[in-house]
Order: sequence, then structure tokens, then C-alpha cells
Amino acid sequence: MSSSAPSSPARRPHGVDWRVRFGVLALIWGFSFLFIKVGTDGFAPFQVTFGRLLFGTAVLAVALAVKRDRLPRGARTWGHLTVAAFLLNALPFSLFSYAELSIPSTLAGICNATTPLWGMLLSLVALSEDRPTRVRAAGLGIGFIGVLTVLGAWQGFSGLDVTGTALALLASASYAVGWIYVRRTLAGTGASNLALAGSQVGVATLQLAVVTPLFTTWPSSVEVLPLLAVIALGALGTGYAMLLQYGVVAEVGPTTASMVTYFIPVIATAAGVALLGEHLTWNTPVGAVIVLAGAALTQTRGPLRRQNPTRTPTAAASPAPARTPAARP
Repeated sequence: MSSSAPSSPARRPHGVDWRVRFGVLALIWGFSFLFIKVGTDGFAPFQVTFGRLLFGTAVLAVALAVKRDRLPRGARTWGHLTVAAFLLNALPFSLFSYAELSIPSTLAGICNATTPLWGMLLSLVALSEDRPTRVRAAGLGIGFIGVLTVLGAWQGFSGLDVTGTALALLASASYAVGWIYVRRTLAGTGASNLALAGSQVGVATLQLAVVTPLFTTWPSSVEVLPLLAVIALGALGTGYAMLLQYGVVAEVGPTTASMVTYFIPVIATAAGVALLGEHLTWNTPVGAVIVLAGAALTQTRGPLRRQNPTRTPTAAASPAPARTPAARP
């Protein structure tokens, strides 16, 4: 994808100002945590994940057909896509669904914002060209303090569901691992970002199609609201939002486009409190602000040993400027 903005409105791919599309993208991804919460009221977590992947694949398949884009070729590429699908889609989507059985959607949305912090930790050993500066290291420490604030560490984590929170944090870590894997294996394949994304989500759908029947049974009755939530989660949050992201990245570049990361927990928190009646204590928003500040510092540019010219924002997410693509919920 090009990182330069177009010089005239005629080059805009959608005819709608990028700021409007940016706002819609933030809303969709922010509300995704609410959709997960509502979806798990009527379906098992694996079923929610399978549904969102299925409907997301359908949207991306239509986009591929309209653009007449070709799927990636080569067994090695498809092998890497299989791993990426697990790390960026099947695993984190399932973990968030299971996490929201026991934690509020507001907390899940904030946990999602820790992805750049995980990416910072992992880059120390996985990406030799991406060494930390003092500012980025300070950002990691600040972000860690923010996480402890959100969790209420001084209270001994009382009232906190440790398992659910750990699953949400593990999901965010999975995004970071997946993006490092993608950067090392899928750059320069010759396939378009849309083709890679559609293929990755399609493979993840197949993975859940195998796993879901083994661990779940079809519900005796299907409620309308959870079903609509799963459809919205897949068609909007996993399909359409990805197309919006591509358009914004192509127009204004990945650094500006990935700023959406910092709006996601704000919208997720507002939606959870306003629409689901979730309780919010002072430390949750304060800690979220500290987490986001730390995450922003970890994404500041520093001297690089070598510049990687190819960015491959495939199908994830979730969630930061310059270095870590926006992590999707």
C-alpha cells in the first residue's frame, strides 16, 4: 500500500472524506466488543467466532470478486497464511469471546489496546531492526503501570475475574505475535493486501469450522439479537471495516490510519456503559489513558538499522502508529 496521500480529491477511492471513513472504522471496531458480548448471550464463544469469520469472509469474497483480484499462489505462502490466520484471527477472536463470558466489554476493549506493548516486548528478540529507544522503553513501563491501574492492583485485584482478563490479554499478545510473523514471512509475496486478507480470514473460517463442532452443540433456539450481533461483528467488524482500513491507509498512510487504535477502547467503554449498563470505576478510564499514552510512546520512531519498505497489513487488527498496525478486536 502506498503511504502517501493523494494530491487531489479525484484520486479518493470512495468519494467520502477519509476522516468520515476513519470515524466509521473507529465506531465499528469499538462496538465490536459490545457485539461479542451480545453474541455470547445466545451462542457459544466458538460459534460467535465462527460466525464472525464466516460473514467476514463473505464480505471480503465479494470485494475480491468485484476487483477481480487473484488469490495468493504457492504452498509456502498458504502455509504462512495458515499460521497467520490462527494467530491473528482464530485464536484472538476465540479468546475475546471466551473472555467476555466473565469480564465486561469495557475491560476487553482496554485489554485490546495493550497490543503495541506486547509488540514492543516481542520486538526486542524477534525483529533485530526494531530496537527500542529510551522513549519507547519508557512507554512500555508507563503502559504496564496503566494495565495495573485498570486492574486495580493496589486492591489485590479484588472483584476481578482473573481468567477472563488473562484471556483478553493473551488475545492482544496473539495479535502482536501474529503481526511480527506476518512481517517476517508474508512481505513480498506479490499478492495484494486484499487477496492476502481475504485468504487469511477464509483459512481462519475453515479452522473454526473444524474446531467448533468438536466443542459446541447447536443451541436449541436462536435468538434474534445475538444472531444480529454476530452478523454485524463479521460483516462489519471483520469484513467491511477491513475494506475501510485499506482505503484510509492508501489515502493518508499507515501512520495516520493506525491512530484508530486509540479510539477503540474509548468507544468500547462508552458503548458498554451506555448500552449494556456495565459498571465503570475511576481506575478503568484513568488506567486506559495511561495504557494508551504508553502505547503511543512505544510507537515513536527511532533509528533503524535497515528500513523495511514493505508493510503487509493483512487481516488483523486490531492494535498503532508507524510500527504496529491497528489491532482489531
